[in-house]
Formats: sequence, structure tokens, C-alpha cells
Amino acid sequence: MISFTKAHACGNDFLVVMEEAAAGNDWAGLTRRLCERNTGIGADGIEFFAWTGPKAGRIRLHNADGSIAEISGNGTRCVAAWMAEAIDAQPGDELAITTDAGLRICRIEARDGHRVEVTTGMGIPSFAPRTVTLANGEKIAGVEVSTGNPHFVIRVDNPEFSVSGKPWQKVGAEICVHSDFPNQTNVEFVYVRGPQEIGLRIFERGVGPTSSSGTGSSASATASLALHGCVSPLTVVAPGGPQTVAWSGSGSELFLTGPAALIARGEAW
Repeated sequence: MISFTKAHACGNDFLVVMEEAAAGNDWAGLTRRLCERNTGIGADGIEFFAWTGPKAGRIRLHNADGSIAEISGNGTRCVAAWMAEAIDAQPGDELAITTDAGLRICRIEARDGHRVEVTTGMGIPSFAPRTVTLANGEKIAGVEVSTGNPHFVIRVDNPEFSVSGKPWQKVGAEICVHSDFPNQTNVEFVYVRGPQEIGLRIFERGVGPTSSSGTGSSASATASLALHGCVSPLTVVAPGGPQTVAWSGSGSELFLTGPAALIARGEAW
């Protein structure tokens, strides 16, 4: 039996599994089985965790399809919520979480039962404008952003998030696996609602359309703040709810603030 905790951040849900509990299993296969919505527990991925210190841990993330991801901002925040309960962390405490994209410091802003508010240092993002040519020859302008994992951010001019009359899900599915991105990419669609608020839709690598993404929110904020006239702090509103991004600009670290909640514990075969 494998013990797990299920958590979500703005509807982006993850299982937290201790590495020792998963020992002897193929993590990719285990992730596909447990994350299946109808025959498994259901989740966007599994964060495999090991303690490395009193307030520190290491995580390795597998997406729902079994693929390895460098980092998930929301997944990291879910792990911070799990750690906070495990060690009874209080507001102001900082938790050090090592990911495949590097060390992330999570500061507990508030804690109420199984729910926490967390500010995560997301590192220094890099970005550059880029154009992708679709199979039909249409050119899609966007911004390539790295927040420790890859993103392609597209600004749209309508609240339906469509691109040249096509649903964002269809465009996202094609760009995610485009040959320009050998390791695939996350795709975000941004509608600027005002100087301090953007709407967001996400096609996540290894998952598909998803309700929220911490790194996707960070990447979309990076593009919006750097190139689309928005100002920090910026509210990023995805279907799963809002998150807040604070960023001083190129060369500085970006900070992401949002909620996470523990929702279930159990054991799986």
C-alpha cells in the first residue's frame, strides 16, 4: 500500500507521496495509474517528497501522463502546505523546497486549518518574443518564457481566449508538441483586463487544459509586465482562481502568492 496526501492549489491538484513509500515502483507508471480520474485517485501529477532538513525537502514531479516536469509552482505550494502541517509551521516561517528547477523558498503568509497562503520565490525568469508557424501556415506571435520550465505565452484580444477564431484548446494542443519545442512546452493564453489584472487559460504539457498553473501564472505575468504594459503587483485570474505576481523586472526574482489546501489522505494499491 502507498500512502498519499491529496492537495490542490486553485484547482490544480497533486498527490504528495513520500519517496520511501514509492520505493520499488516505476514512478511514471505509478503516476499514470494513481492520477487517472476514473480508475485512480485523480490528480494533475505526483510530487515525490523526501525530507532533507527540519524545514527542507526535495521533490520530484511527474505529470499525470507519467512524464517528468522540472517544476510546478502550484505543486510546490501544495507540498509547502503539506510540510506546514507536518511541522506545524506558522505565518512567517520559510520552507526550503528543492526542485529539478532549483531551490524554491516558500514563506507561509497565513494558515487556517488545512489551508495556507504561500509566497514562493520563483527564481529569475527569462523571456524573448517568438513566432510559431502552425501546420496550416498561420504564424502565432508570442513570448517564450522560462520559469524553470518552458512556456509559450500568447496575448489574445477577446475574453473567450480564441486565436484567429480557433478555440484556445486546439491552438494550445498543437503548439505544445510543436517541433520548435523538442521537449514540448506549456502554452498560456492571456487577456489583459487592465494594468493590474490579466485573465489566463492554460494548456499544460503532460496534462492538457488545466484550471491553474503557478509557473504558467508566473510566465504570463512576466510577458505581461515586460511587454504588454501591465504593472506589478499583477493579479492573474485562471479558472481555478486568482494568484498574485510581484516582479521588479528583468534580472530580478519573481514572487508568486496564492492558496493551497490539503483535501484528503489515504492509501492506494
